Amino acid sequence: MRLILLGPPGAGKGTQAQRIIQRYEIPQLSTGDMLRAAVAAGTEIGKRAQAVMDAGQLVSDEIVVGIVAERIEEADAKRGFVLDGFPRTLAQAEALDRMLDQKGLSIDCVIEFKVDEEALVGRIARRAAETEAAGLPVRKDDNPEVFRKRLKEFRDSTAAVAPFYRERGLLHAIDGMQPVDTVTQSITRVLDEECGVA
Repeated sequence: MRLILLGPPGAGKGTQAQRIIQRYEIPQLSTGDMLRAAVAAGTEIGKRAQAVMDAGQLVSDEIVVGIVAERIEEADAKRGFVLDGFPRTLAQAEALDRMLDQKGLSIDCVIEFKVDEEALVGRIARRAAETEAAGLPVRKDDNPEVFRKRLKEFRDSTAAVAPFYRERGLLHAIDGMQPVDTVTQSITRVLDEECGVA
């Protein structure tokens, strides 16, 4: 099962990804983690990424897709994987499709977390207040203004990704505002019944 999770920051993708990898025994692929691992391992693509980062530039889609291509060749990804937070743009979605096609693979299912953005901002503000009350450091992402900016970036760049997968009949929307366990049940039902991965 090759699966993509889409949705704005704070929608619960990370939490649900952990449950998916336990249930279906497939790895979660985080582009940030893979990038750091490729750089640390000194792979060919890792060296290219390091040179770009050393120059203070953003790593290109070509390099990111190359790192995904390298990672899915590893033994633990042979049965499938969960991509969380990637692709972020239409160009990345198209590049991912081309790369998988060259390997004779394709995405099986895309889960989109539908959420109320204002409720998410409230959730973040509450989390920050609870963290502060507990005497713990508050993550800089948990500032409502910073979070609103991230939501806008998501809308501007990632909004086009969902229609790309909808046109291919792969997109399944989930109400991300439900309780965590209910969201998990909804995802499991989609994966087992509609994406045929049981």
